[in-house]
Amino acid sequence: MSPNKRQVRGRFAPTPSGELHIGNAWAALLSWLQIRSRQGTFLLRMEDIDTQRSRPHLARQILDDLYWLGLDWDEGPDVGGPFGPYTQSERIEYYDESLKQLDGKGCLYPCYCSRADLLAAVRAPHGLSSEGPAYPGTCRHLTQEEAARKSLVKAPALRFKVDHEMLIFRDGVAGQQEFDAASGGDFIVRRADGMISYQLAVVVDDDRMHITDVLRGSDLLDSVPRQLMLYKALGMHAPAFAHVPLFMGPDGKRLAKRHGGTSLAALREMGVTAEQVVGWLMWIAGLTEKLEPLTARECIPLFHMEKLPSNPIIITERTLSHLHGTKIP
Repeated sequence: MSPNKRQVRGRFAPTPSGELHIGNAWAALLSWLQIRSRQGTFLLRMEDIDTQRSRPHLARQILDDLYWLGLDWDEGPDVGGPFGPYTQSERIEYYDESLKQLDGKGCLYPCYCSRADLLAAVRAPHGLSSEGPAYPGTCRHLTQEEAARKSLVKAPALRFKVDHEMLIFRDGVAGQQEFDAASGGDFIVRRADGMISYQLAVVVDDDRMHITDVLRGSDLLDSVPRQLMLYKALGMHAPAFAHVPLFMGPDGKRLAKRHGGTSLAALREMGVTAEQVVGWLMWIAGLTEKLEPLTARECIPLFHMEKLPSNPIIITERTLSHLHGTKIP
């Protein structure tokens, strides 16, 4: 255990299911700057809990891309540290331990619903944006006999029981937030195939790694209520959250391959330097008035949370041209 849990500790936690793009670099850089500007400890954690989507060669490429960008970390998969391992697929025992703790408190129940069953519940209200329709509670009140019969046919998922409760917290970028805890319904903490959910894994890892500050994309903002419920049920202290806006294409959809070469690997192949990428990201963030190449370390004194934008950032061809060095008039 850390001798001083109040020490500032942050992390970047990518999933190795695709190449890092400028949106990932945006979150990574700002998270790194938040911690480095406060003389804190920065971690890298590889979130490869979804083994079907994760690829080892992409995990290695992510490390290379981040180093190329000029970022470093005090603890991580390649450098070790006191709270490792720093790769989720090697931390299953910690998640299983937390599941036992939650089960012992009566927080969990088995769920035998298939995806088709959930889609058929067309009258279910819309839940959290990251989860789709709210779970209607079909299996919550099964008798032991009913559950036993269903278990002969299908392995169950495990769901966390959610009660109506207003959760209020202040986000470092998005400001005051208020959620009805039950808006998404009871949520899965372990899938039927045995895979641990993101919600549980990230809570367990951030607590065990003594993370005090989490800066990540705004697509995860509505994950906070579920994570706060898990922190409370497990007797853990939640970190401070800050959710930065996503990069969106001109079509209003999240920036993706269809919008052009935005991966760091593609940019390198075009001859774009790391300093150009960092300077462009700082300019987009509103942390610099002038678009110019910068190293990551030169940006540390320029970081101010209160200056970060809170609305989605539209990336147009003209905006990208500034990054590629071929300005469109």
